[in-house]
Amino acid sequence: MTPKALEMKYWLALNAISGLGPRRGRELLKSFGNPEAILNASERRLREVSEIGDTLARKIVAWREEINIEKELELIAKGNIKVLTIEDSGYPSYLSKIFDPPLVLYVKGELLPKDLAAVAIVGSRRPSIYGKMTAEKLGRELGANGLTIISGMARGIDSAAHKGALSSGGRTIAVLGNGLGIIYPAENEALADDIAMSGAVISEFPMLTPPERGNFPRRNRIISGLSLGVVVVEAARRSGALITVDRALEQGKEVFAIPGRVDSPISWGTNNLIQQGAKIATTSDSIVEELEPLLRNLQQIEGGTKELKSSASGKLTPALGGDEKRLYELLSDAKDIDTIIAESGFSASKVSSTLTTLQIKKLIKEFPGKVFVRSR
Repeated sequence: MTPKALEMKYWLALNAISGLGPRRGRELLKSFGNPEAILNASERRLREVSEIGDTLARKIVAWREEINIEKELELIAKGNIKVLTIEDSGYPSYLSKIFDPPLVLYVKGELLPKDLAAVAIVGSRRPSIYGKMTAEKLGRELGANGLTIISGMARGIDSAAHKGALSSGGRTIAVLGNGLGIIYPAENEALADDIAMSGAVISEFPMLTPPERGNFPRRNRIISGLSLGVVVVEAARRSGALITVDRALEQGKEVFAIPGRVDSPISWGTNNLIQQGAKIATTSDSIVEELEPLLRNLQQIEGGTKELKSSASGKLTPALGGDEKRLYELLSDAKDIDTIIAESGFSASKVSSTLTTLQIKKLIKEFPGKVFVRSR
């Protein structure tokens, strides 16, 4: 086993110790420096670390008896899974800044720097037709704007948001509350494959961890941690989506809510969020406009994406067809319609129809005298 593989073995074993969790894991790392030193430490030395009592110290010392790490490595290789530790350069920078970042991330697919520009869409597992259509539409439009869509691949709103992003050709990331060796819900197996091809399916849990109830609040902090903001489409009074909102607020993230019918139980959560001060989201444009300062700031972050840096204003713009892109590029400064026709080489009718499309997309403005200029 190479030194790198041996180091990964210790990270995986540390992450798999029942009852340890990321917060205590980080305390141990502060004291011992690396997972290997932790897992080779004595019970007495482990108990000296804050919040590591007798029971947990015994579990750590006995890890070789409790954890089949060779089986875990086999499953990782078989599933073509990448593993990122909190010390790896590819670990998502936003996630590393939350209170309790995962020690390890299992990744099927690929995480990219452009995923810094991400929005979470969450909501009910039993949505209305309106809720499902809205989630899919938001996923599609925000994905077309270059934003990565984050959700939990649960039934209902989550699945609709992922599908919307995929339909736009955009990126999407699913965060699971179980190991990547299990697809839950089972009917989303094909969706998981599609997401891995256009983004990533990720988890902090060992490969065969079942989807137990207590895993999902932990999953939700990752969803919000990866995102600039969280959009709630529909949520009942006790919806798990509201846990994601709580984590988002703790992390200082933006929270948006889609207003719903006042007589609908699955709109209670979103309408209550609006009463409490969440931003009302009625269109994808309203979400992008609210996030624009954060998107601009991404240009200054080390490792920021070329896609963001190449944007003239720092604001993401919808995907454009060839004719639309040509005219949009011409309008870096104001031009009258005759100049546009002459410089583009297009017919007057094509220019007129394309300019109308760009106005509908709110990418250009018209001034008196048939003068046009970019609005973004």
